[in-house]
Amino acid sequence: MTRTVQLALATARPRRAVLGRHVLEPSVTRMRVRLSDLDLYRHVNNGVYLQMMDVARSNYLADLGAFGLLAERGWYPVVAASTVKYRRSLTWGQRFTITTRVLGWDERVVYLEQVFARGEEHVARGWVAGRFLARSGARVAAPDVVALLDAEQVASPPLPDEVAAWARAVDVAHR
Repeated sequence: MTRTVQLALATARPRRAVLGRHVLEPSVTRMRVRLSDLDLYRHVNNGVYLQMMDVARSNYLADLGAFGLLAERGWYPVVAASTVKYRRSLTWGQRFTITTRVLGWDERVVYLEQVFARGEEHVARGWVAGRFLARSGARVAAPDVVALLDAEQVASPPLPDEVAAWARAVDVAHR
């Protein structure tokens, strides 16, 4: 529940934009494991990782100054698919970071990588296929969103082969 409140605050009162930030630059979110994040085995519950990733993606958008631009058009982000690979556990009180970066996009979806780290130690990595919708319910083309957020970024970099294969496997890739 507390991560839901944190997400609401990160969206309603976003952190300040980073001047000159580009879409392909990573965004870092710092967090600490709370007691409410833990499961019965005393490590972070797998569902909580997804909530933490939501907060980090909101911070990524905030760093770009995106919330006002998106609101003016009535556009908002949704998750089309996600996957997480866990390598280490996070336990109560530990500090960690989530580094969010855009890997690329196609006509429908923006692909992001979110890496959890505790110091130099890799904890988990998630991939997210994000879409944007208009308040009318219509889908917004990913290149239109990228152009709005970063006029200098014209073309998507090539997706890593493993991400492209995942996108096809979960049926979110542009056909």
